[in-house]
Amino acid sequence: MAGSIRELNTGSKEAVRYMVREITHICKDMKSREPGSEGEREAAGYMADVLRETCGCTDVKVETFEEHPSSFYGYFYISAALNILSAVCFFFLPWLCVVTGCISVLLFLLHFVLYKKILDPLFPKKESINVTAVRPCSKEVRQRVFLNGHTDAAWEFPLNYYFGGVVFEIPGAMATLGAFYYIAIDICILSGAGKWAHIAGLCGLIFVPFFLLLAFTYNPKRVVDGANDNLSGCYIGIALLKEMEQRGIIPEHTEIGVLLTGSEEAGLRGAKAWAKKHKDDYQDVPTYIIGFDTIHDPKHLMVNRRDLNSTIHADRELCEWFRNAAKEAGVPCKTGVVPLFGGSTDATAFLQEGFRAVTITGLNHVLEDYYHTRKDTYDNLNEEGLENCYKATVCLLDRMEREE
Repeated sequence: MAGSIRELNTGSKEAVRYMVREITHICKDMKSREPGSEGEREAAGYMADVLRETCGCTDVKVETFEEHPSSFYGYFYISAALNILSAVCFFFLPWLCVVTGCISVLLFLLHFVLYKKILDPLFPKKESINVTAVRPCSKEVRQRVFLNGHTDAAWEFPLNYYFGGVVFEIPGAMATLGAFYYIAIDICILSGAGKWAHIAGLCGLIFVPFFLLLAFTYNPKRVVDGANDNLSGCYIGIALLKEMEQRGIIPEHTEIGVLLTGSEEAGLRGAKAWAKKHKDDYQDVPTYIIGFDTIHDPKHLMVNRRDLNSTIHADRELCEWFRNAAKEAGVPCKTGVVPLFGGSTDATAFLQEGFRAVTITGLNHVLEDYYHTRKDTYDNLNEEGLENCYKATVCLLDRMEREE
């Protein structure tokens, strides 16, 4: 290896300036990148060319997959309708109240908490792409590391934009509580409960406004720029490989690649497609996937030890390795989880197919006003946050190469 990977940190500020220039270019000069869109494919294709032409990646694959991107947030319209129907049926058809309420709760658990694709057939089909790029090592391959980010951008969360993250999370939590409430009270009615249960049903009408608000969870007509979420995650890996290529740094036994997944905002669809297709392709040596998602606030650089609404564990060793690397780089980094109602990251899809994976985030999980809103712009990037994550990643890769 002509020089060690660690040397990249001497040029970390230039790497960050490169990230900002590239992210600005994509946000200003390309179309919006909602899942399954022309803009998403354009940006992914552009980054694939960068990886091929300036990052020394000799193996670059651009692969398409089919998806139903509107299904993930389209769920909220269905949930709102079922919950309102459940409240109405309580007074006229109690048995139907139980049925609609149970369907609503089941959809919540399967679709929204566990990210199952049960609603996809109800929504239009589109096409998205994944990009896999690998930079070869100089000698025998003994391990492989993919640096992952997703190329698409989100539809706007109006409540988060106008009122902030705490207010945004209230309708979902209250609507879920309301669905359980009506099921419980209705079962009491069907079991012969007296007047108190009917009064409780009337009191339950306080949940109806929250049922209605579910229909305004996202605005399908406004797509945010997605500079932080998640061009920042894409360019941690791209900038790192570019600096390695320019400095002539080639690890001896570690293949380092960049994995750009499409349509994460539509329910991890790109990561699910990639993991399913390639689960048997990278078994020759230990393969690790380190995801980066919304790398912004240096105070909140975090290793997420649990993902998918806190229901699945990330790779424990990767979590520890990144924490130690951040400490070595002199970068503050904490350990946390993706909380319930916090959603998921692409690491979930990789973990479910047997890959060793973890996601690094740089945002407050009590959502701030730029998350999934029009404020997620190229002039709202945080250079310190990007540099800290970059430096920690460099130290991680250097340590992995030295200790393989």
